Amino acid sequence: MIRIKRVYSEPEAEDGIRILVDRLWPRGVAKEAARIDEWCKEIAPSNELRQWFGHDPARWDEFRGRYRQELAGHEDILTRLRNIAQKGAVTLLYAAKDEEHNNAVVLKELIE
Repeated sequence: MIRIKRVYSEPEAEDGIRILVDRLWPRGVAKEAARIDEWCKEIAPSNELRQWFGHDPARWDEFRGRYRQELAGHEDILTRLRNIAQKGAVTLLYAAKDEEHNNAVVLKELIE
């Protein structure tokens, strides 16, 4: 089971393995309080793609396509995340305010 959740939300027991999937550490979040099991920044969108997207919903479809192309080079990490998810609950954490248009949504789709 894979869930997605803002890193700013309270950790919960049902989160399972908590994996931060952003390239940058979220502002104002203490490492201890975040209870992050793994920071997988290498599968986050490139700086160029992240800056181009700017969390603009009008660019969402194009962002998804470009991000999927970037992820094609990280099949080993996606496979590892699939294997982790098969063993139990996994929560992909992101910092964006928009809960529908962020990289964790695309990652969840690909992993499932």
